[in-house]
Amino acid sequence: MTIKQIYTGCIAHAAYYLESNGEAAIFDPLREVQPYIDRATADKAKIKYVFETHFHADFVSGHLDLAAKTGARIVYGPTAKPGFEAHVATDGEVFTIGKAKVKVIHTPGHTMESTTYLVIDENGKEHGIITGDTLFIGDVGRPDLAQHVIADLTEDKLAGHLFDSLRNKIMPLSDDLIVYPNHGAGSACGKNMSKETTDTLGHQKQVNYALDPKLTKEEFKKALLTGLVPPPGYFPKNVLMNIQGYESLDTVMERGKRALSVNDFEVVANEERPLVLDTRPSGLFAKGFIPNSVNIGLDSNFAMWVGELVPDIKQTILLVTEPGKEEETIIRLSRVGYDQAIGFLNGGFPAWEAAGKEVDTVKRISAAEFAQRYPEKPTVFDVRKKSEFESEHVVDAINVPLNTISQHLAEFPKDAPFILHCAGGYRSMIAASILKQRGWENFVDVENGFSGIKQTSVPRTAYVCPTTLL
Repeated sequence: MTIKQIYTGCIAHAAYYLESNGEAAIFDPLREVQPYIDRATADKAKIKYVFETHFHADFVSGHLDLAAKTGARIVYGPTAKPGFEAHVATDGEVFTIGKAKVKVIHTPGHTMESTTYLVIDENGKEHGIITGDTLFIGDVGRPDLAQHVIADLTEDKLAGHLFDSLRNKIMPLSDDLIVYPNHGAGSACGKNMSKETTDTLGHQKQVNYALDPKLTKEEFKKALLTGLVPPPGYFPKNVLMNIQGYESLDTVMERGKRALSVNDFEVVANEERPLVLDTRPSGLFAKGFIPNSVNIGLDSNFAMWVGELVPDIKQTILLVTEPGKEEETIIRLSRVGYDQAIGFLNGGFPAWEAAGKEVDTVKRISAAEFAQRYPEKPTVFDVRKKSEFESEHVVDAINVPLNTISQHLAEFPKDAPFILHCAGGYRSMIAASILKQRGWENFVDVENGFSGIKQTSVPRTAYVCPTTLL
């Protein structure tokens, strides 16, 4: 038996490939399914099942395309009501993959259909548990997402179900089982996930706060629900896509991979009013970009930020990418349900510039220049997360987390200069592009952000920690 974790860092997602004796199964696949098919082909194995641990909120699963391309059967846990053909398993049901077995353990709490799959090897030994969002390394799944789809499923009810699932279904299992979760650090599906992506269940029983046997149900609920931030707006939309179905990725790719000349790109932009999304690195974008385009760089958590900042999942999108990055961009958009890319600028921004078209820029200053300006008490906006800001920040800076910028535009002055920064320049350039698109011109961005500022001669009294004034 072979079990392989296939981890995609940009969305902190783990899928799993299980193969035994010429048969294979995929657990929680991403939207692009060809890599799983290629892996099975290389192993001379037939993909028999696509197991889903739950209806995912943070990405669009590839279950439908994978089943259509391979003939595999889609499997959900108890209570699931998919809008397409699938097998809804019973608690305790066992599936055979070659000489290995997979046992269904219904573990409601993150969602009501949430299911853990116990993997049993060819010798009958229990090997590990594929836990979805029920159990992470260092955390458990947040119980407040399902209520955004079904109002009656309150976070309090789901937290109670999760407590029972963990105590009655997970914790009695053997300590030597390997825990294979659906996400790692960086995912919005939990609040305290480890950077590690696997562990033994025994070790998790020792270190995971949610598995502390001393916690009462009410204490567990309080620990789980305290500190949760609102989920990204695209989460419930991804859930519905996973429940109801979606277009094949092949169709999405065909629509998005339309190479447009500069003139055609300009016509489409003016007539159809799509979002012009520039995915180049922030430094390139700052030096020159198409007016009114928004920069979300492909070199970081691209899909997550698109989901946070583009409210309409059906928004039509024109792409400006680095040459050769068009296909990757369309795939990464599709992972979070943004399927309406309608073309890309052939030749990228250099072609636009060479054609003599209008160009905009964002002025950036170095951290050293920021240090020179700081004694003049400039207005400074810090677009990092609240937790980052509260840990340490420039004195008198104003915190507007990037994911809330559209709700706080009135706080940015149009009649006075100000300075933007984040941790390293990625998020502040997104903010800069949004402000530019909305008409702001009177600001500069700090290249390398707070990480650079900390290395300058700005007085140490310019930083505040929660407990100590440095």
